[in-house]
Amino acid sequence: MLQVDFANRVKEILKTDNSVIGLAVAGSWLTDELDEFSDLDLIVVTKEKISADKNKMLGYASQFGQLLTGFTGEHVGEPRVLICLYDNPLLHVDIKFLTREEFKHRIEQPVILLDTNNQLQQIIEQTEFQFPYPDDQWIEDRFWIWIHYALLKIGRGELLEAFDFLGFLRMVVLGPLLHIKNNNLPRGVRKIETQISNKDLEDLKATIPGYTRASLLDSLENAVSVYRQLRTELFKAHTILQFKTEKKVMGYFEKIKQLKE
Repeated sequence: MLQVDFANRVKEILKTDNSVIGLAVAGSWLTDELDEFSDLDLIVVTKEKISADKNKMLGYASQFGQLLTGFTGEHVGEPRVLICLYDNPLLHVDIKFLTREEFKHRIEQPVILLDTNNQLQQIIEQTEFQFPYPDDQWIEDRFWIWIHYALLKIGRGELLEAFDFLGFLRMVVLGPLLHIKNNNLPRGVRKIETQISNKDLEDLKATIPGYTRASLLDSLENAVSVYRQLRTELFKAHTILQFKTEKKVMGYFEKIKQLKE
């Protein structure tokens, strides 16, 4: 498989680099789900910090194959990742550059491909990984303001913004919560088509609108319904629900529905 061949090539290249502590792989590799559409998630652990210098990151990446281009991952909150596209074969590779200390803090348990003096294995044995779960209170404190914002956009006729908002809501709130309900890691909407129940998937699909005011309102109302149900099923008892805000926003929802296009 292309991803495996690429990772093995990187391993051979880094074996002779005295500044490298080790190489690990994460992502789909860990769950045996690699296919022709998978990207490759590599972790390069170095003695000195590399991620503070994009040119150094690109310098490493350019050794691994025919690098077309690469950029750092600030847009996903991870500037230590260099997001790369290689040619011959055309392959998407994410390379995270970490120090030994940074490797201790992990969201998943990577597979080690190269390990100088068994350092990475020792870290894995001595520390635990923790995948980030959504915070119930964080979501509830924001949800109804977000719904009101979407209503403002629909009311003004800014339909594309409202359309994009529903995608945001699926990625940040509905997808993760539905994954949790179905005993999965809350990875946004990743592979959600195959990892949640048919009923839950149909409910989620009902939040995908067409490009009309009426469809956007229907989809937004469906999103509220799905959220309310998930909140009831999943939220911890100590979560403070914003009932006053919810009531005001849903009252405004009714006003927007009654407006003519």
